[in-house]
Amino acid sequence: MFYAQLAVNGLVQGLVVGLGALALTLVFGIARFPNAATGDTMTFGAYTALTVHKASGSLALGSIAAVGGAAVLALLAYLTVFKRLAGRSVVSLLVASIGIGFMIRAGLGVVFGHQQQVFNVPLSRPIRIAGLAINPLDLQLATVAVVALAAVFAILYLTPIGRQMRAVADNRDLARVSGIRPERVMTAMWLIAGGVSAVGGMMLGIKTIVSPEVGWEMLLPIFAATILGGIGSPVGAVVAGLVLGVAQEVSTPFVGFTYKIALSFVVLLAVLLVRPRGLFGRIEGVR
Repeated sequence: MFYAQLAVNGLVQGLVVGLGALALTLVFGIARFPNAATGDTMTFGAYTALTVHKASGSLALGSIAAVGGAAVLALLAYLTVFKRLAGRSVVSLLVASIGIGFMIRAGLGVVFGHQQQVFNVPLSRPIRIAGLAINPLDLQLATVAVVALAAVFAILYLTPIGRQMRAVADNRDLARVSGIRPERVMTAMWLIAGGVSAVGGMMLGIKTIVSPEVGWEMLLPIFAATILGGIGSPVGAVVAGLVLGVAQEVSTPFVGFTYKIALSFVVLLAVLLVRPRGLFGRIEGVR
C-alpha cells in the first residue's frame, strides 16, 4: 500500500513531465529540432498564472492567462528567430533555442527576482479511496491536465489543421504540393506547444515552487520522456512522462529526493536497450 500511495503521488508529476514532453515532441516532429526553451516556456506560464492569480484571486483566470501568454511567447520565438533560421542545421536551431531559454529566464529573474514564490491555495483534507490518501488539489490538477491533453489530441486527430500538421510532419514537400500551407501549420503548432507548456508549468508551480530556474531543471526529465516515448510520438511522450513520474516517486525511499531524477535515465536506458526506437515505434514525425 505504501508504494501504491507513492505511485499515486507520482501521477501528477508524471503529467507535468508528459505535458512538457508533448510540447517538445510536437516541435521536433514538425520543426525537426529539439526546443531547449520548452522548460523556460513552462516557467513563463507558471509566473503568468501566479501573477494573475495574485491580482484576481482566481486560479482559473490565471490558468487562461498562462496558456494565452505562453502560446503567444512561443509564436513570437518562432516568428523572430526560428522562422529566420529555417533550413539551417539542427545544431543551429538547438543553440538558438538555448539562447531563447536563457533570455526568458533572465527576463523573469529581472522582473520577479530569484526568490522562491508559491501559489496561495487553500489546504484541504485528503480523500480516502481504497486506503489511498488523495489530495483534492492533485485531483483538480490531474483533471486540468487531462482536459488539456484531450484538447490537444482532439486537434491533432479530429480537425483539418491536425491532419495538416501530421502531413507536414511526415513529408513537408509532399504536403506543400498537396496544397497544405506549412506556414499555417507551423503557427498552429507553436501556439499549441506554448499552451501545453504553460499548463505543465502552472501545475509544477502549484505543486512545488515558482522560480526562474524551475522549468530549466525539468528539462532533463522532459527530454528523457520524449526519447523514451519515441521522438515525434505525442502519445508516447505522455505515456513516458507518466512512467517516469511514477518511477521517480516510487524510487524515493531507496535513492532519496535529491537523486530520484537520475532514475529517469536508468529507466530510459533500460527501455532503449530492449526497444531502441522508444515505446511507440517510429522516431520521426508526429503520427
